Formats: sequence, C-alpha cells, structure tokens
Amino acid sequence: MTFAILQTLSFILGIVWWIFLIMIIMSWLISFNVINTRNQFVATVWRVLNQITEPILKPIRRIVPNVGGLDLSPLIVFVIIFFLQNLIASAAAGRFL
Repeated sequence: MTFAILQTLSFILGIVWWIFLIMIIMSWLISFNVINTRNQFVATVWRVLNQITEPILKPIRRIVPNVGGLDLSPLIVFVIIFFLQNLIASAAAGRFL
C-alpha cells in the first residue's frame, strides 16, 4: 500500500516536472517571437500552463527576486522536485520507512 502511494507521488511529480519544462520552453519561444500568442491555440495552451504553474511559482517569486531580469523560480521548483523524487525513491527502497 505504501509503495503504491509513493509510486503515485513520484508519477505526479514527474508530470509536474514535464509541465514546468513545457512552460519554460514555451516562454522562450514566445520571448524570441518563434510562436505568437495571438494564435488562439498558443494562447489557450499558454493560459492553461500559467493557471497550472502560477500557484506553485507565486510563493517562490515572493521570496526569491528576479536576478538581472531572469526568473529563477522554475529552477527552484526543479530542484525541489528532484529532491522530493529522490526522497520518495529512498523511502520506496526502504531507507526512510
């Protein structure tokens, strides 16, 4: 039972990781004018990604300011996800249970 819960948590963290990666890549493409948010599909995808990621990023952005115009909050989320996945893997292996 515990192993199934840990696997589910790891799976959810993996999905969150991919969502953030897609959001970061899409923000670069929008910034470099490769894709345009005037396109209805792009605007919809961008809006959905922001609605998913903003509740996670907003508390981090309050603590960590932008550095030279760069938003480091997604990087911090990646580090947290990496740490949690390693913690879950260790717990699943029986090292922390």
